[in-house]
Amino acid sequence: MNDIITWYDSMPLLLQVFWGCAIISSAVFAVQMVLTLMGIDSSDMDVDFDGGDTLDLGGGLNLFTIKNLIGFLVGFGWAGVSFYGYIESPVLLTLLAFVVGCLFVAMFVLIYRQTRRLEHNGAFNVNDVVGKTVSVYLRIPSHGQGKGKIQVSLNGSVQEFDAVTDGDEIPSGTKVTVLELIDKETVRV
Repeated sequence: MNDIITWYDSMPLLLQVFWGCAIISSAVFAVQMVLTLMGIDSSDMDVDFDGGDTLDLGGGLNLFTIKNLIGFLVGFGWAGVSFYGYIESPVLLTLLAFVVGCLFVAMFVLIYRQTRRLEHNGAFNVNDVVGKTVSVYLRIPSHGQGKGKIQVSLNGSVQEFDAVTDGDEIPSGTKVTVLELIDKETVRV
């Protein structure tokens, strides 16, 4: 442990800042990643600077979050450590590290937005069928004398329902409108 402290103390202040940001934020980032993979990160803490709204980017995504701060510090710290021996100017090096940190945040926001598009509630609500135009799958006998079948495509899911009609027989392949839901499995067209 003394070797690590001696190594850290022997560095210039700017390099100490970069290494501190890189190591601490990488450790926190690793913990966040493990929690995310376990599904425990559902409540993202937002930093509220003025008591008002944060910079909301839509879809429940805020620009100023703890995750984005950690992402910025990971990019900032590792960019500073990586380019320290190549860029002599401390101002230019800090500016480059800042830009890389901002790029990390932009990358995380883009990845988050893309994964949010993948979210989809596959639940099928049978009440949503009423009023829809659907296809007759198996002919529907006339005047409620038997049941046919319809196919409904809703929310990316195809479901089959038994169907009855009060009118004439409806042949397979005909488009009909669902008038009411009789029970969870049967509709009137």
